[in-house]
Amino acid sequence: MDGVAGDESGAVLRVTFDPRLKLEFHGSRVTSDAGLLPFRDLDDALGLTDLAGEVLADTRTGQNSRHTLVAQLRQSVFGRLAGYEDVNDADRLAHDPALRWIVGGRAATQAAASTSQMGRFETEVLTQEANLSALTDLSGRWIDEVHARRPVKGIVLDMDSSVSPTFGEQEGTAYNGHFGCTCYHPLFVFNQFGDLERCALRPGNVHSAEGWREVLEPVVARYRTTRKRRYFRADAAFALPEVYEFLEAEGYGYAIRLPANAVLQRRIAHLLTRPVGRPPHEVRRFHASFRYQAQSWSHSRRVVAKVEWHPGELYPRVGFLVTNLCRSPERVVAFYNGRGTAEQWIKEGKNAVRWTRLSCRSMKANAVRLQLHALAYNMANFFRTLVLPDEGERWSLTTLREKVVKIGAKVVAHARYTVFQMAEVAVPRDLFRRILAMIDELRPRQVARC
Repeated sequence: MDGVAGDESGAVLRVTFDPRLKLEFHGSRVTSDAGLLPFRDLDDALGLTDLAGEVLADTRTGQNSRHTLVAQLRQSVFGRLAGYEDVNDADRLAHDPALRWIVGGRAATQAAASTSQMGRFETEVLTQEANLSALTDLSGRWIDEVHARRPVKGIVLDMDSSVSPTFGEQEGTAYNGHFGCTCYHPLFVFNQFGDLERCALRPGNVHSAEGWREVLEPVVARYRTTRKRRYFRADAAFALPEVYEFLEAEGYGYAIRLPANAVLQRRIAHLLTRPVGRPPHEVRRFHASFRYQAQSWSHSRRVVAKVEWHPGELYPRVGFLVTNLCRSPERVVAFYNGRGTAEQWIKEGKNAVRWTRLSCRSMKANAVRLQLHALAYNMANFFRTLVLPDEGERWSLTTLREKVVKIGAKVVAHARYTVFQMAEVAVPRDLFRRILAMIDELRPRQVARC
């Protein structure tokens, strides 16, 4: 690739508005992504990408194996974290000093993998059945490493589907009438911290709950003996008797939105009559709780209803939840409303790590890309929830990338050290110091011998 190491031999560029200014390009001595370095430090403290070396099988031969699988996985994940969502930029990024040090090994002193090498890694090596299965499990293994450093008393799982629009002749794409486009229809499971527990790529025309067991069951199995309090939330697409029975057998408390029907409406008829008197200016809410059994259910279950009368609206807004929680109706509704954060995390995945960029022809290759995007999302979310100081705790992942990752730096190499002279603009030195100190606290401590 031309110019990847700079243009020292080329002519200096100038701008017209001020003749005192000159423009020079030094690709291998300047980086715009120096903020990736503390992310790599967090990765090292938790041992995340090193786990890939334990589960991924390397079947390459000859010159194809000049970069290890772990090194190429780092290049894939950290490249996406910096906003390079596919392998088209790999030739240029292979000479970026920040990414070279992040990848490690021979890349630190020479170059990272090229576009063709990364293409083979993502579309040939990772698409093998065993490697794709291991890659799908890797997000859960990462979360287990985080929980080992940050123990939690309970877990709340949110399941939801989303849309990934497609624009070509890609395997598995189909028109989805709900989203009004040709797309894939991936399925996600998050926990209460915003970590992506597991995801799966599905054809565009499947039902929202299609394949829920294959995605949810491995997550439930990981927490089966480690968490006392376990909860689940989902929208009306997952209001299926087999879902209720599975959660009840596993000891999960759940709240799932229930589609309205005439029987449910009759049970709360007394709340659907407009209150007497002049309508107030605030929303009036009423709740009810009762037992209900649909024809497809093996036994009755608790249903919580919420009725809201909004100013200026002729009819009330009505919602039903099926639940096995013993809380008051108000608290059940409040618990269910917390699943709205899952929709926010899906938006962050789309905007910050761009996991809708699934542009390969085969569905298996696109499934690999979705898992790589998921790992990049989790790496960013771990950084936000584990080591970001209080002033950044409300940052979105997009803000995190713009303020922390996208820091320019000049690279100065000495005999024993390489120095990144970082721009101190959005993130000052003191904030960086505190981030690195919090990362260091996550490292396993060796017990001193007596």
